[in-house]
Amino acid sequence: MPEQRPEDSYGWLYGSGDDRDADRDQTRQQPQQTVRRDELPPPNLPPPGSSRRPAAEPPRRKRGRRGPGRVVALLLLAWLAFLVGTPLYAYSTASKIPFQPEAEGPGDQPGTTFLIVGSDSRAGLSKEEQSELSTGGDGGGRGRTDTIMLLHTGAGPSMLMSIPRDSIVDVPGYGSTKINAAYAYGGAQLLTQTVEQNTGITVDDYVEIGFGGLVKVVDALGGVEICPKEDIKDKDSGLDVKAGCQEADGATALAYSRNRHSYATQDIQRVQSQREVISGIAKKAASPWTIVNPVRYWGVNTGAASAVQIGEGTNPYDLVKFALGLRSAMGSDGLSCTVPLADFSVRWDAERSQQMFDLVKADRTGSIGDLCTADGLPKD
Repeated sequence: MPEQRPEDSYGWLYGSGDDRDADRDQTRQQPQQTVRRDELPPPNLPPPGSSRRPAAEPPRRKRGRRGPGRVVALLLLAWLAFLVGTPLYAYSTASKIPFQPEAEGPGDQPGTTFLIVGSDSRAGLSKEEQSELSTGGDGGGRGRTDTIMLLHTGAGPSMLMSIPRDSIVDVPGYGSTKINAAYAYGGAQLLTQTVEQNTGITVDDYVEIGFGGLVKVVDALGGVEICPKEDIKDKDSGLDVKAGCQEADGATALAYSRNRHSYATQDIQRVQSQREVISGIAKKAASPWTIVNPVRYWGVNTGAASAVQIGEGTNPYDLVKFALGLRSAMGSDGLSCTVPLADFSVRWDAERSQQMFDLVKADRTGSIGDLCTADGLPKD
């Protein structure tokens, strides 16, 4: 009897010996398959037949460089913000007068008319500054107006018209007297009412500047050009200049606009000097150098804001219109006039002045023609 091997007793588990031999023979007969390396799937891809997607790689942060174009654009935006923001800030610091011309005057008229007042107020000036500027002490009260002008802008040429302060007019409630007395009696409101009543022109906005304010504006601009026709030395105003065009600082410009005793025509010449100073301010303020020089631009805006008082209803847009109108009026296409006068006594010429007022009311400044003269007197 053949000897039984132990594994034969577990054939049900391991299979019979013949089966195992057959498996070994089959394995020997089948050649072993080799897989080439280039046929293997990439390590980050799932094996063939798998539905699972490979995990996405996290995005790489790109380190972008700010090109010169972007830097220039940012600088331009910052400069634009400075150009716009500076006058808005300056406006917020300007003094407001609790008064605004109302529709109770002559009524709505085309165009826009500003009443410009240069008061002799010494407010804000120390005693030392009053001495240096030869203004004398403040006499108390509201003071009087050394300068009264109307600036009209509209469809035609802009016009700046001086009204001599010694003009005899009817002041409501006070009878016939000098026009600058209206300011002393009732301030901005009564002066505005007086101008409207005697000219028939509606005043839309009010701008006032004092002695110290004029000096600040001129100095912020680096001076203005004046062209006296003769040597002038006046102890009352402190003016001491030689004949000919020259650059004047704030103190000299103030003295030049105040002086009248050196002239035979007194106030008639003074109003022309005042417009000359304003013309110089307008030209300097509108020059490209004022725009591109940030220090000067800031100084002009903030200096002007601290120098003027405006009606409480005057907004930033009105002031832009005022500045542009002033520049235009003093330009080659503008009109720089004195109210038409009958003689050197600064009496208004009733006929010619009324003709000018009517043209302004109708916004027809282009038809003023020879009515506009520097001294107010008719052309020969």
